[in-house]
Amino acid sequence: MTADGVDLDRLAAAAVPEPLLARVRGARRVLAVSHENPDADTIGAAIAICLLVEAQGGTATAVCSDPVPPLYAFLAGTERFRQDPEPGADYDLLVLADCASEDRVGAVAARHPELFARLPRATVDHHASNSAPGEADWVDPASAATCELLTLLAVRLGVPLTTADGALAAALMAGIVMDTATFAHPNATPRTLAVSAALVAAGAPLSDISRRLYRTKPDAQLRLFGRVLDRLATSADRRVIWSALLEADLEATGSISAHSEGIIDLLAQSEAAEVAMLFKEGRDGSTRLSVRTKAGGVDATALCGVWGGGGHLRAAGATIPLPLDAAVDAARSEAERLAGAVVR
Repeated sequence: MTADGVDLDRLAAAAVPEPLLARVRGARRVLAVSHENPDADTIGAAIAICLLVEAQGGTATAVCSDPVPPLYAFLAGTERFRQDPEPGADYDLLVLADCASEDRVGAVAARHPELFARLPRATVDHHASNSAPGEADWVDPASAATCELLTLLAVRLGVPLTTADGALAAALMAGIVMDTATFAHPNATPRTLAVSAALVAAGAPLSDISRRLYRTKPDAQLRLFGRVLDRLATSADRRVIWSALLEADLEATGSISAHSEGIIDLLAQSEAAEVAMLFKEGRDGSTRLSVRTKAGGVDATALCGVWGGGGHLRAAGATIPLPLDAAVDAARSEAERLAGAVVR
């Protein structure tokens, strides 16, 4: 299998760990779990895991602690997600898709601790903060998306990318488009482009996926963006920019939490800021922090790691156990310290 002269079989053979390959090949009843507050990469990866297992004669269940946001409803396979495993199912493998840590699985793991502890496990992820130690875990921070890795796994398993009338290719393409901003981010490598070319050749509608993820928004979401952008703030030296999303914003605009997707990327377009932050007010007294940083500057995982968060060099997140105003003060202080050390 080639894409623009690149041998994907060779790339897959060099990249996919043998223990993961053996574990997926040997599984008959797989529980594929995505992270909470799901995005296109974790959704596409979980769908892909299910389709790969089923292509080999097994069965699989896709699970996410939170409902799939309406934004991703156009992807075939999102309807199969459950918020809990099937009762009484005799699972023989748990696969965590795009989870930077076990905590990112969310409430479903807390509801089924014995099942999650008992099952053999494999993790497929691309977050630099992931320290999964299992022999069947595949964590590759150099990958632009977990769906990039799942594409290589499909090639290694010999499962055609055209599987399920193109649903496999579309799900994988959506994850890559989301995590590269349609190849605009510096994480898109030659391998990312080769994998994507193969997915397009298999029928993935790249243009339509990009339009749906980045250029299509309901009116309620646009009103939400306006409220959040209206309270934009910057540090005195303009190296740090931030805003906050309040619970009241959702009610006032008729939007849902998932509609906040994309706000942080708008903030990151600031010409001067080294660090962009979005704070989301939580109902439990905590605050969710999303961070974006400029290339060659602040490590986003270093900032979010102060509160046990993680992610990527340029994009990371954390939950700060403080109410909104206190969380803003704490994160702003740390961000200004880190941004102040950047020399251009």
